[in-house]
Amino acid sequence: MLLSVTEGDDKPLKYPQMFAAADLLLITKIDLAPYVPFNVERCRSAVHRVNPAIDILEVSAMSGAGLESWYGWLDHRRQAASPQAASSRATSSRATSPGADPQ
Repeated sequence: MLLSVTEGDDKPLKYPQMFAAADLLLITKIDLAPYVPFNVERCRSAVHRVNPAIDILEVSAMSGAGLESWYGWLDHRRQAASPQAASSRATSSRATSPGADPQ
């Protein structure tokens, strides 16, 4: 989910369903935060009240700030969801299960 600092820090409590359903919030245009009425900590607090498990990253396409963290988050999720990772998890759980037949 994307939330631009130019939209305001009140959105998590105004639209809680969207934030509750998200795994990740990207606070975008973070380079503009000093110039608009947006309190990053107040926003983070509101988001975590609605969804304590959500990951929050601050990014700026202009400066590149936070983009490496976002790419890393995406890569981690992609690897966790890949068929090879799922197959590896299944093989590992079979091998460690009591009474498992070690093929």
